[in-house]
Amino acid sequence: AAEVLAQSLQAMVTAHVVQRPDPLFVRDLAREANPGWFQSADQVGYVAYADLFADNLVGVTTRLSYLDELGVTYLHLMPLLKPREGENDGGYAVAAYDEVNPRLGTMAQLATLADALHGREMNLCIDLVLNHTAAEHPWAQQARAGLRDFRDFYLFFPDRTMPDRYEHTLLEVFPTFAPGNFTWLPDIQRWVWTTFNEFQWDLNWANPRVFEAMFEVMLHLSDQGVDMLRLDAAPFMWKREGTICQNEPEVHVLLTTLRALFSVAAPSTAFKAEAIVAPEEL
Repeated sequence: AAEVLAQSLQAMVTAHVVQRPDPLFVRDLAREANPGWFQSADQVGYVAYADLFADNLVGVTTRLSYLDELGVTYLHLMPLLKPREGENDGGYAVAAYDEVNPRLGTMAQLATLADALHGREMNLCIDLVLNHTAAEHPWAQQARAGLRDFRDFYLFFPDRTMPDRYEHTLLEVFPTFAPGNFTWLPDIQRWVWTTFNEFQWDLNWANPRVFEAMFEVMLHLSDQGVDMLRLDAAPFMWKREGTICQNEPEVHVLLTTLRALFSVAAPSTAFKAEAIVAPEEL
């Protein structure tokens, strides 16, 4: 299985390098020569919600002179990928990784913004949720419909036996309004792992197909010109009975493997992983 996964990932990297947009390929070469660019003392960051800063992505693009005057070299826009309708945990319940929130614009407009930033020697950072998707994401919808390949994208249980064993040591992220870490789905008679909210289904990162699918998502975002992916909820990616299921060694392996793949496929795109817990627990 490991050999098959390695061959698949190698093919994905090769195909991506071939089709990488020329301006980004040139940017890759420059960043390879300066891999610590994001640690430079010359970097000045600015974090904002696109809609609160300038209504939408087009508005942000028209206001880059203001950021330039401030000396900003690194723009981090808060969650902007398409969320589920209604309650969505501030945009962190993503219903589509390949679409932008319609209120903010389109993926093409995100690419235009990235290009405009690069023209001013500025960088773009966006949030990417790794631990879970919205229950409305196509992967989740197909899992709910019974497609076995996608059923294995998530963590389902037929009864409370395993959830109760896990809950013995798990913490609660939102104990007041989302107690517990599992949600009952009456339509399919299954419990699904939901660390955060009942509409955020945890991905099964032990499934190699999840790794491949998310790697493809990350490559696509990189091809829009994204310079930094801020990896949301990364510490929760691996589950182990008898632990709090945070910061397990496999999380580090998954992220360093993704980093190694990106060092070949898109070296100008860096990662910033959310720590989310006390430093001594990392």
